[in-house]
Amino acid sequence: MTKKVKVGYIGLGRRGLGVLLRNVAKMKDVEVKYVCDLDDSRLEEARAGVLERSGHEPIMIKDYHEILRDPEVDAVYVMIGWTGRPEMAIECMEAGKYTAVEVGCADNLDECFALVEAYERTGSPVMMLENCCYDRREMVTYNIVDQGLLGEIVHCTGAYMHNLNECEFFKDIDKEGPKHYRLPLYRTRNCENYPTHALGPLSKVLRINKGNRFTKLVSVASKSRGINAYAARHFGADSEYANMEFKQGDIVDTLLTCENGVTVHLTLDTTLPRSYYSRDFGVRGTVGFVDEARQVIWFEHMGGHSCIAESVVNNEQEMFKKYEHPLYRQYFEEGIEDEGSHSSMDWLVNRAFIEAVQKKINTPIDAYDAAVWLAIGPLSARSIAEGGTAVDFPDFTRGKYLNREPSPRCKYSLDYIVDEPETPIH
Repeated sequence: MTKKVKVGYIGLGRRGLGVLLRNVAKMKDVEVKYVCDLDDSRLEEARAGVLERSGHEPIMIKDYHEILRDPEVDAVYVMIGWTGRPEMAIECMEAGKYTAVEVGCADNLDECFALVEAYERTGSPVMMLENCCYDRREMVTYNIVDQGLLGEIVHCTGAYMHNLNECEFFKDIDKEGPKHYRLPLYRTRNCENYPTHALGPLSKVLRINKGNRFTKLVSVASKSRGINAYAARHFGADSEYANMEFKQGDIVDTLLTCENGVTVHLTLDTTLPRSYYSRDFGVRGTVGFVDEARQVIWFEHMGGHSCIAESVVNNEQEMFKKYEHPLYRQYFEEGIEDEGSHSSMDWLVNRAFIEAVQKKINTPIDAYDAAVWLAIGPLSARSIAEGGTAVDFPDFTRGKYLNREPSPRCKYSLDYIVDEPETPIH
């Protein structure tokens, strides 16, 4: 039997606790040795939840340094709010731990360079837990791109379109304690602050850091009105948040240029009313496209005019089954425990991390990927502040992207299509 991976888990907010109890604590080859948070009630909820799911009672702590000092701990999850994640991840890496870090953006470019330097200095892998890299549509896209069915890739789109006013910002506004950590950041920053759900999968499609890289970035932002208007409607025109100044634009558009000539358009849309959640995932090639908005995957050899042919309207489910990634084929064959809309991609991204720890190999989303994706925040902030000027995108690999050693071939690889049915997913 594979030795259990011993984990220290830091950060038990809504997302952190959810990932812990829906995924990590349920894995039979994982022992959650520590749970760490500053809040006593969250610690107790985590302790009871891990015990119920695994039969093992974790140690509750408030000082994460206890985890780093324990030689038995193989891996650490950093699930705290946006501010301080890179710094804490670096501490974990310097302690010789595999490190998983939740998605977000960096405060500045120094954090991105420091993360890469820590990896190169320590050899300790770090993995951003970008679950959308393991969602079904994105993995089908990897498969069809690998087969050349889209031809030469020319342009991609992606977004985070999700009205957060009710479901995040003001959900617990009447409760005691700190408010949602994004609210103060929306007061002080104006940037593309949540790019990775779209950019992560698109970076893998475009082979960023593996022969290709981003060279330029341009961002523009609308005025900020959405949060104030929502607060005025729900809490009154004289309420605190109705009159608070927010710098974060309601809509931010970012255009990235790749060295190989591909362009990427990202949109952030989190504070205005909208009818549905979308990542607007799109990949346009010379002979085909993937289009989340229309729920269409189309190749030229299918025939018909791609704009009007009835046969290519809402054909995703059919195409998913035809071009299913082997990882999802196995996931469905083994049976699904559905615990919410993130169920499959949350499980798979965490399995990818845990199995990298077990095999002592690099993670499929590595330090260079994390640095590039984190850098969108400060780069877009600079471009917006300068009136939408183009800014240079750093090469965090320092030229190694042109001839990097191949990443490990495993079933969770995002660089290769690998079928390993002998290794269970659940």
